[in-house]
Amino acid sequence: MENLPAIIAASTFIGVIVIIMSEQLDLTVAAFLGALILVFTHIMTLQEAVGYISYSYATLALFFGVMVMIRSFEPTKIFEYLATKMVLLAKGSGKLLLLGIVAITTPICAVLPNATTVMLLAPLIPPIAEEIGVDFVPLLILMVFVANSAGLLTLVGDPATFIVGDSINISFIDYLSRLSWGGVIAIIAILILTPFLFSEIWQTKFENLDQLPHPKINHPRILLLGGIIFAFVLLFFIIGESLPVPISPAAVALLGAGLALALAHKSKVDTINNILRDVDWSTLIFFMSTFVLIGGLEKTGVLANLSGLLAIVLQKNIALGAITLVFAVGILSSIVPNIPLVVAMVPLLKMYLVNVGLVSSEVLNANFSGEFPPEVLPLFYAMMFGATLGGNGTLIGASSNIVAAGIAEQHGRKLSFKTFTKYGLPVMAVQLIVTALYIKFAFL
Repeated sequence: MENLPAIIAASTFIGVIVIIMSEQLDLTVAAFLGALILVFTHIMTLQEAVGYISYSYATLALFFGVMVMIRSFEPTKIFEYLATKMVLLAKGSGKLLLLGIVAITTPICAVLPNATTVMLLAPLIPPIAEEIGVDFVPLLILMVFVANSAGLLTLVGDPATFIVGDSINISFIDYLSRLSWGGVIAIIAILILTPFLFSEIWQTKFENLDQLPHPKINHPRILLLGGIIFAFVLLFFIIGESLPVPISPAAVALLGAGLALALAHKSKVDTINNILRDVDWSTLIFFMSTFVLIGGLEKTGVLANLSGLLAIVLQKNIALGAITLVFAVGILSSIVPNIPLVVAMVPLLKMYLVNVGLVSSEVLNANFSGEFPPEVLPLFYAMMFGATLGGNGTLIGASSNIVAAGIAEQHGRKLSFKTFTKYGLPVMAVQLIVTALYIKFAFL
């Protein structure tokens, strides 16, 4: 019976993933119930569960702060304005419309979590597509591809990117200098594939553009002040960790949220209750539940056993390990949501490095703030790229995909697993190949 806790923890984790893949339950409900199973079967106490959540406070704080900021500026209608301008600038050309989606989504997703960006922009696509007479599903899928890929441009653009980056203590500016080119390459791959994957829309000419709604920006003064807050946040994302008293991206995001709430309250453009009610609590609870599930695997020794197996297979071959991880994690991420995947893989990879003697055991401490040896970092880069880009493979690979599917259903269309996969697998395959080459020539 010694192995019973490990069996329960592993079975619960696998069961949650299977339920999420089969769409039998909402992914947040599945993860939440899985975490509670571990508590009620005494795999861990409630206090231990909260402790595992607290280890990942930076991820939760970052995304809560960004969600509050974005929701605070929603009454200005800036996102509706940008979406309509995108169509008008296309001047009736399907080619320019597709490129416009890439152009408007890329910079936003570089600085905001991709699921949050899709929540904001995707609802604007169906009505605009209806006005110009095209199927909105391919447009949503393209937006998701760009959102997931642009998340690699900065440390804060994708949950998986941030979780891995935070685990190796990489700063925002270090990420820009070392890894942003991976995101650029991923976006270029999408641009090359777009004329082939979306050929029907690419060749379309639109009419009656003069009948499109022309939303106006509300509260321009508030938008200007909000822009100043947002610029302040971006500046301190870049320089905060290099100040004499370092400020983490999570702390900066929370300060930005506080300033945005104060602006909304003083200007009376919205109430604090409305803003906080509309925060994506579902995603935050999903994160917290996932951290508990992974904590169960760690506490019961499942991760330690898996890391031992990894050590036997790879030994100290970092080059082989990095290339293997790009494709293995990428493929896994197409069928397992990338957030729980990287949360599980980070401690697994750290244990592997300890087992083969490449790092000291102090890296397993949740509060470790030192630097990793440069020669082992390509393993983490590979996991980061694989997890983020693998999310483009299938409908369940990333949270932004699921958000887009929900929006499609709200507008009377089902974004099926099969439809998404038809577009997603070619994109994922090309992106994994080119990023593997990038890692090979840039870091190995």
